Amino acid sequence: MKQAVQRLLTVRRPRAGGSGGGRPARLTAVGTGVVAVAGTLAAAGLDRLLFGGLGVLFGLGYLVVCFQLAVRVRYPDLPAAPICGPIAFAAALVLLQPSTAPGFTGQLVSLAGGLALRAGWLFAGTGLAGAIVTARYLAQRRRHRAAAPRRSA
Repeated sequence: MKQAVQRLLTVRRPRAGGSGGGRPARLTAVGTGVVAVAGTLAAAGLDRLLFGGLGVLFGLGYLVVCFQLAVRVRYPDLPAAPICGPIAFAAALVLLQPSTAPGFTGQLVSLAGGLALRAGWLFAGTGLAGAIVTARYLAQRRRHRAAAPRRSA
């Protein structure tokens, strides 16, 4: 069971020319979502535990998570990195931000306020992931074009 879950979350790329550990594992789209939620919730939980709320530690943790997602996601799943980060950010706010009013409406107002107050962190992390993913995509296209045989006219 553990191996099946690990296979679903990551893909190990073999090293060229020999056996051994191989290159680092790449995250699948599902793995990207799981890592985004787990990392963002861990940063938010640590910030709430240490400082009683969601502040700078939560924002910095979110930036680190977004960077890691963008760097470690495999090429076919590149769009997952900038998409999973904001979803995990919102989930952390819903689960760990103190709510002032009870009920669904109170949670919704609390989420909207939390997103508005932390929009800088949200946009910075999402923009960072988007920029890295775009750079990886363009570099891969350039490598693919360079490796393709040229046709003579």
